[in-house]
Amino acid sequence: MAFFVAYFKHSLHRRPLCPEARQPLAAMRWNLETGENAYVALQRHLDRQAIGFPATRSGAELRILKHIFTPAEARVAACLTYAPEPIDAVFKRAAHLVATKAELAEILAGIEKKGGIEVRIAGGEPLFCNAPLVVGMYEFQLNRLTPEFIADFNAYTADKSFGIEFLSTKLPQMRTIPISQSIRPQHHAATFDEVTALLAQAEPPFAVFECICRKKKALSGGSCRVTGRPETCLASGSMARAALRNGIGREIDVDASLSILAANQKEGLVLQPSNTQKAEFICSCCGCCCGMLGMHRYLPRPVDFWAANYYAVVAEAACSGCGRCAQRCQVGAASVPAHTRKASVALSRCIGCGLCVPTCPEGAIALEKKPEEVEPPRTRDALLDIIMSHKRGRFGKLSVAGKLLVDAIRTGQTRLLR
Repeated sequence: MAFFVAYFKHSLHRRPLCPEARQPLAAMRWNLETGENAYVALQRHLDRQAIGFPATRSGAELRILKHIFTPAEARVAACLTYAPEPIDAVFKRAAHLVATKAELAEILAGIEKKGGIEVRIAGGEPLFCNAPLVVGMYEFQLNRLTPEFIADFNAYTADKSFGIEFLSTKLPQMRTIPISQSIRPQHHAATFDEVTALLAQAEPPFAVFECICRKKKALSGGSCRVTGRPETCLASGSMARAALRNGIGREIDVDASLSILAANQKEGLVLQPSNTQKAEFICSCCGCCCGMLGMHRYLPRPVDFWAANYYAVVAEAACSGCGRCAQRCQVGAASVPAHTRKASVALSRCIGCGLCVPTCPEGAIALEKKPEEVEPPRTRDALLDIIMSHKRGRFGKLSVAGKLLVDAIRTGQTRLLR
């Protein structure tokens, strides 16, 4: 109940809850001179984009912005939108901040190098747009992680306001696809659900880089329980070009990409590409480090917020109760109850990754395709357009909070309410 009450109180405030937004007018004028107000303005601007960036009582979101943007850069970034645009369109909105388009281009290039915006190249010309915190600004902090940023990021993403915003999108930004060894001919897997076909259709170049979630955990004194290899995440097309342009990761070819994916699947990592038919990234995730899978564990019915076309089923007669499926599962969906000594899969938690299938010694687990296959949007631009066109307002987000409350009570999984 505390969760719902806290979010309800938060939603009643039209103004952000951060301390800077509640200061007297005199203080706000002082902040304007020092650049403080530029971050509040950017936060509000980003919150109106496809993937919102809500304010919190702690103000952690402003400290995140300060890690990436100078006050002048924050004002320029507030002249972009989630949709990529040429420099001429941006200059029309930023002309009061810069003297020339060349000056604007230089500022935008500096922001991109710090991961604050996204730059794409189309027809030889750069296009500029805002990047969401996740997936976007956070991942491009790979070479800029500090203890202070990690603390602020953890505080912000643990806040209920961020969680509700992240879960309120019409479509998630990522999806789960089965590992290759779990796919059978009878599945008639679509190319967007088959990782080798997905990679074969991806646009070059290809890049591999460290998983930022594992790096963040390592810098905080922890370690991954699934893999010791740092380079597991792949990007292609515009995202790979952006990463390589800014010194993140290294370029590889398709064969090397396939070898890395094969090793990831063998070790037991969950394949999570962009929720598009044309994949721009393929993350390989573990339950102990990944922020997405970490959120999954706290939700009472996570599959309701997930994009996946498969789920695992157990043939009880063949199951020996060895528990390997439960050991392999990264989201706590598989278990072996003591009273049955047979494997069981919670369908409200199973994301159809297929990790449990190839390691079952009895062949007692298989993937089944959901009755209605969900076809993802073709590109990331199309995905963000769909999310923007269905962006929830205050009461829509309250309905998400209400669903979480009801689900937590019905399932008895009340960690989210603490």
